[in-house]
Amino acid sequence: MIEVDPGVAAMSGSAALPRSNGELVFSAPWEGRAFAMAVGLVDALDLDWEEFRARLIEAIDAAPERPYYESWLAALERLAADHGVASR
Repeated sequence: MIEVDPGVAAMSGSAALPRSNGELVFSAPWEGRAFAMAVGLVDALDLDWEEFRARLIEAIDAAPERPYYESWLAALERLAADHGVASR
């Protein structure tokens, strides 16, 4: 079982996770999968959560009109590419 970094739940500002009554909100199954993949990749690479969070903030700032989890996916792709796990 993966221990989720407390920083995931504590994200605030533009990077804050969408919630309803404290529960995470996913509009489609792929959003939950992208969330899990990011958490899993950070864990597998033994990175600090800030590595992902910084990329997420950059993705949101680059396209503020883009839906949240599409920015999450862009940040995940960049993290994977930056660490040689995947290529662009």
